[in-house]
Amino acid sequence: MLLLSIFSLLLSNALSFRRDTAILYSRIGIIVLFYCIYLSYNNLFITYLDKGFGLFGGLFNISPITQVFHILIFIISILILNMIGFYPRKLITSKYASLHKLLFTTIQYKKNLIVSNIILKKGEQYTILEFTLMLFFIITGSVLLISSSDLVSIFLSIELQSYGLYLLCAIYRNSESSTSASLTYFLLGGLSSCFILLGIGLIYANLGITDLDNIYVIINLLDIVNEQEIITYIPYCLLLISVGFLFKISAAPFHFWSPDVYDSIPTIITTFVAIIAKISILTLLLHIVHYTNSIYITNYYWTISLLISSLLSLIIGTILGLTQFRIKRLYAYSTISHLGFMLLALTINSIESIQSFIFYLIQYSLSNLNAFIILVAIGYSLYAYNDNNINHNNLIDKNNSPIQLISQLKGYFHINSMLALSLSITLFSFAGIPPLMGFFAKLMVFSSALDQGFIFLTLIGVLTSVISAVYYLFVIKTMFFDQHSYTYFSKFKDIKIPALILQNDKIVDKIYFDSKFSLTNSLSITISMLTLIILSFIFVPNELLHLTNILPFFLGLPF
Repeated sequence: MLLLSIFSLLLSNALSFRRDTAILYSRIGIIVLFYCIYLSYNNLFITYLDKGFGLFGGLFNISPITQVFHILIFIISILILNMIGFYPRKLITSKYASLHKLLFTTIQYKKNLIVSNIILKKGEQYTILEFTLMLFFIITGSVLLISSSDLVSIFLSIELQSYGLYLLCAIYRNSESSTSASLTYFLLGGLSSCFILLGIGLIYANLGITDLDNIYVIINLLDIVNEQEIITYIPYCLLLISVGFLFKISAAPFHFWSPDVYDSIPTIITTFVAIIAKISILTLLLHIVHYTNSIYITNYYWTISLLISSLLSLIIGTILGLTQFRIKRLYAYSTISHLGFMLLALTINSIESIQSFIFYLIQYSLSNLNAFIILVAIGYSLYAYNDNNINHNNLIDKNNSPIQLISQLKGYFHINSMLALSLSITLFSFAGIPPLMGFFAKLMVFSSALDQGFIFLTLIGVLTSVISAVYYLFVIKTMFFDQHSYTYFSKFKDIKIPALILQNDKIVDKIYFDSKFSLTNSLSITISMLTLIILSFIFVPNELLHLTNILPFFLGLPF
């Protein structure tokens, strides 16, 4: 379905002359992804009976774990496309709100300053035809990477995903900062791909095979008969591959590119880059770590390197996050800190830790998505306000990233209290405040770590979790207790916006809107749903907990 859609979009892009059809393409993309969810849901029950099966001669493997994360990627992609498939602001009238009048009447605005500059003002992403096409390439690479069971398919899938991300970062042609960030991302991403390719080449040189299942069998057999000459190389090869993966997901100590890239590219692009790549790579690492965790050389396990990365991510993501004054750089260091928790759960490799890893990855992806969508919505809501702070007016690339500084959120609660409350709930979940979803995720990781004797890392995790609450609470304090410097444009006050009501291309009525506007349903409903999921997990936890309890069984673990 995705490949057919990519071909259709390529053809339609070549034949289209109107740039405003990008919104239509985004809506088509949403429909395509809904159908992909339907296909994955059907395959979920097929694989449940057979506990998974291989495709294309073993290049890919389909199992309930892969299908669940396919569905997660499709849902997140739908919500991101939802932001660019509809106009960001709307005017409200109750006179023509009935279903019949919505379907059979057309509203035509008369051109004036407010309609052109405020109501219809939109970002560059609404005029980029290739936006949905690039997203489909990335989604295809992510889906193939999650299902890969061969070293060749792993490398090809991760490069397909990475190339799409590089192009997506540079797709804003008029943004100098975006182009610079995409070049940085491309160069360092190419370096990480070299590590992955080197590790794959060394494994093939020593074992002569690329299929992961056969590699797992040979490694375990060599471990039994103590063939140290051959098995000595394998952990170092896996270490090289893991270094490349840690580069891709920006885990410490390979994190240095992510704060600059996240801050320089447009916020909507940051939303996609910060979430999708991490889901696919961490899911693949789950399979590799589970089946190779027993390999050791003189009592050295290769997964110790992931534990070191976990420790450094917890410390660096927390300490450096305290000094940030730019909101997306703060989000970047927050992501690094949370990667430390996920890598800790991943490396422990027990039943409870895999359950906590799956739960943590799902909840953090949804929470991170909500945080970025709220940031985009805040930017849209402030278009009709004049910022009296000179520093805020001179921000680079402000049209594509309206909110860049934490100080821009001063007193925002008094402008839009509901968005401020939603962002506060999301940040409290990041900090692990009960009874929000983030608290239970951290609790599950700490419990599984203590059961396996990782007392030191658990203490570090608790301390960093407490310290990281400082910069989350600073953002909340800025929104609720500081005074804002925004003033509503005086020329927009008490102005009525005229509009004509058309039926069968005939004018049947004329109405007037107030100049005040609100966010469209595409943004407000998305934020409401994600916030309610974070907030109400304690009341309806069964479905997600049952899912995370069952999935480790399909890795070969007993209940």
